[in-house]
Amino acid sequence: MKAVIQRVENASVTVDGIETGSCKNGFLVLVGAAQGDTADDALILAKKTASLRVFSDSDGKMNRSIADVGGEILAVSQFTLCADVKKGNRPSFTGALEPEKAKELYEIYCKELEKLGVRKVATGIFGADMKVSLVNDGPVTILFDTVIWRKNGN
Repeated sequence: MKAVIQRVENASVTVDGIETGSCKNGFLVLVGAAQGDTADDALILAKKTASLRVFSDSDGKMNRSIADVGGEILAVSQFTLCADVKKGNRPSFTGALEPEKAKELYEIYCKELEKLGVRKVATGIFGADMKVSLVNDGPVTILFDTVIWRKNGN
């Protein structure tokens, strides 16, 4: 699974003009599931997201996790993270996991974040045309791909 994690002051997602999810002082996470991803990838990704230390400690160093600061997460499904852009100018999305399985992994990811102590996990609507708004904090943007942990262990 792939994720783009952005530290935000706030973020929200709307579908057809109606807000479906929002967060404050935490992460906006764009999540994509690729062919070959499993529930283990969703669990690893959640653990790494919840443990990511990019919030400032009392010395101003990025040394605290989202659970440490009582932060919130807005997780938005994003199949386009699995785009193949090797050839031509139009991306191919054949590497993305089929929607039913991708939704299952996305839901496992979100539920696991809650189990790992994230105070609030908000979502968009899987598969919908969503409008995402955010105010970056930093900016701090981290890219995750569970392939690296599959090869090397957690």
